[in-house]
Amino acid sequence: MMKRQELKKLIEKIYPGAVFELYRSFKSDYGDFSTNIAMVMAKKTGQNSIQIAKTIEKEMKDLFERIEVIGPGFINFFLFKEDIQEELRSILKKDFGDLKIGKDKKVQIEFISANPTGPLTVGNARGGPFGDVLGNVFKRAGFKVEKAYYVNDCGMQIETLGHSVLKDEQAKYKGKYIEELNKRIKEKDPYKAGEQASLIILNEMIKKTVERMKIKYDEWFLESNLHKEKKIEKVLGILDKKGLIYEKEGAKWFKSSEYGDKRDRVVVKANNHYTYLAGDIAYHRYKFEKKKFDRVINIWGADHQEDAPGVKAAVQALGHKGKLEFIFLQFVTLFEKGKELKMSKRQGNYVTMEELLNSVGSDITRFFFLQKGANTHLNFDLSLAKEQSEKNPVYYIQYAFVRINSIFKKAKNQKPSAKNLDLLNHPSELKLIKQLAMFSDIIEDTVEDYQVQRIPQYATDLSSCFHRFYRDCRVLSEDKNLNQVRLSLVLATKLVLKKTLDMMGISAPDKM
Repeated sequence: MMKRQELKKLIEKIYPGAVFELYRSFKSDYGDFSTNIAMVMAKKTGQNSIQIAKTIEKEMKDLFERIEVIGPGFINFFLFKEDIQEELRSILKKDFGDLKIGKDKKVQIEFISANPTGPLTVGNARGGPFGDVLGNVFKRAGFKVEKAYYVNDCGMQIETLGHSVLKDEQAKYKGKYIEELNKRIKEKDPYKAGEQASLIILNEMIKKTVERMKIKYDEWFLESNLHKEKKIEKVLGILDKKGLIYEKEGAKWFKSSEYGDKRDRVVVKANNHYTYLAGDIAYHRYKFEKKKFDRVINIWGADHQEDAPGVKAAVQALGHKGKLEFIFLQFVTLFEKGKELKMSKRQGNYVTMEELLNSVGSDITRFFFLQKGANTHLNFDLSLAKEQSEKNPVYYIQYAFVRINSIFKKAKNQKPSAKNLDLLNHPSELKLIKQLAMFSDIIEDTVEDYQVQRIPQYATDLSSCFHRFYRDCRVLSEDKNLNQVRLSLVLATKLVLKKTLDMMGISAPDKM
């Protein structure tokens, strides 16, 4: 079957350098692929878009069952039925969906990295499933991936935590965990008390929750190590030698405005304390110069968006322009029975991830967190998450997997076979094959634009196609040859659905 990338290259041969859209169609009336190349080239050259489309149609007419030109110049490509049937052989291969576009380049994805001043909340843990799944997608695309958590175990928030644990007049954080830490920590110095408390929070709360979320980090990096090894002092010295540090109002400033930032940034305060940015600069030098990552993707909360330009400027100043990217996640609102649940760590009325995991489990938590794009505010419907019916998308998808297992149990000694692919003629069979074939496109597109929400949507669409196929086509009948080839289609669905669930970190149960 014609692959999307193959078709794109063919179009690029006709119109080199053109930037256009080419996507799989979801409606049969629009063919299997659609492109806007004719309109793009018409705008660029002043030619008639229909004539451009006709040129492409003439060049490729033998490769497709038919090519249609509609509207102002959209081109729809319809695959031969035989090509769709034959694609099933590729899907059944073990390495289907394993791409090589990464070429073993090293990518680090840093996510969550919430301050160790309290348990992970529903709000600050949104980046967990997002970053974890993005890393899984990059791995499948052929990149070497490291998942990292940066622990801010220094600075004012640690001293504030210490005051809170000591319950003095400067206390700000509240909650049951503060009460417990107060009983355990005997240190009277606020900063030292905060250091002890942050270590307990990290090891006994945050790491435990991360494990329950089915996330495995390759590195937990402590900010305190940057201070112990004088890495901040060293990197600021490097920037100073480049003429990029100056003093003003008793503080030291980094000339980040020379690298596209809208203003310069303080790196050492007037009281001689380093800013967050100073630590971030040292940490990113470590990422690029010691760990030698080809690309770093930081997944931060939307409230830290203003901090990113300073880090990017410093990375560029250190000679790593274009290697650092940021994804900013919007906030999470938790609803139950239509009522919003308030969250505030300092006021002590937040909802922890532990509570959410206890309520609906890891599978549902991860899926619901993945359903919206990074730029979209996430409304988490706890009532829907608790539903054990087809209304709940996780239940709907997992039920498809259970149904597949049930089919194979009933099939007993009958084996899947892809010998008689021409027997797969029903529209629901062909649509399921095409849906399965999209798996590689989903991975490639997500590596390109980081829109992780297309993974759960793909799982939902694939399950829907399978349920429709199950309704329309009797898998086990009197026709042995038809049974075997339909079982091969069921097996292909099982393989791809399992790979999709694995990428999302969601279980594929044998029974429900």
